[in-house]
Amino acid sequence: MEEAQKVVAKFAEDRDWRQFHTPENLAKSIAIEAGELLECFQWNNDCDKETICDELADVMTYCLHMANVLDVKPEDIILSKMKKNAEKYPVEKAKGNAKKYTDL
Repeated sequence: MEEAQKVVAKFAEDRDWRQFHTPENLAKSIAIEAGELLECFQWNNDCDKETICDELADVMTYCLHMANVLDVKPEDIILSKMKKNAEKYPVEKAKGNAKKYTDL
């Protein structure tokens, strides 16, 4: 993921777009792109995989921009969050169960 993060950073830097990449703007962009990803499934499940992957890549690209602005490594924050999730959703209570951790 480090290479992708560098490519994303260089892309923005080459175009002088970092000035627009505030956490607020990036959060909005992530939500907008997530909506476009969801739109692929709006009426049915007959989705074009390439289109889905393009929209997923857009979401992930904005997430990498956000990580760059916050000066964090995506792998570090993902692993930290997964540790918290493991505590909230212990296997013995959550396996095969879709309930929220407060309802386990």
